[in-house]
Amino acid sequence: MESSRFIVLPAPLIHEAPEHYACIGREGFHKRAKSFSYEQGAIDPVNVYTPILILGILAFGFAAFSIIIATLTGPKRYNRAKVDAYECGIEPTPQPMGGGRFPVKYYLTAMMFIIFDIELVFLYPWAVAFDQLELFGFLAMALFLFNLAVPFVYEWRRGGLEWD
Repeated sequence: MESSRFIVLPAPLIHEAPEHYACIGREGFHKRAKSFSYEQGAIDPVNVYTPILILGILAFGFAAFSIIIATLTGPKRYNRAKVDAYECGIEPTPQPMGGGRFPVKYYLTAMMFIIFDIELVFLYPWAVAFDQLELFGFLAMALFLFNLAVPFVYEWRRGGLEWD
């Protein structure tokens, strides 16, 4: 038997379920759905989202509890080293009182990181559904990658990726 990613129902199973949406048509389905009451075993739509709501409340509660407990029980010994900015384990460079100016290359690097991070977010679903999207999906992703490659090549040619 050929293995496939899709489940194919044998023909007798499809014909044995005449109440299926595809078998009774759109109007028949909606008429049956309206006549179906909660006493007959329907699922209340509010109850479907209750676990998600509980999980959100638990996550928020854990985060709030962790922050509050850390501030109440943590050590409060502040010194000059703890108040100063941390720069990767090296002595921080002195900055003027207003904060000073940073080179634009820091911001360009941050923007490029964000752009390529977003690119990966869009590439993963495309890679998963690549065989189902056919030529349209391929051309859409090629256009998307081209739109990201143009500013990257521009930045590269201008020397924005070189650290002097």
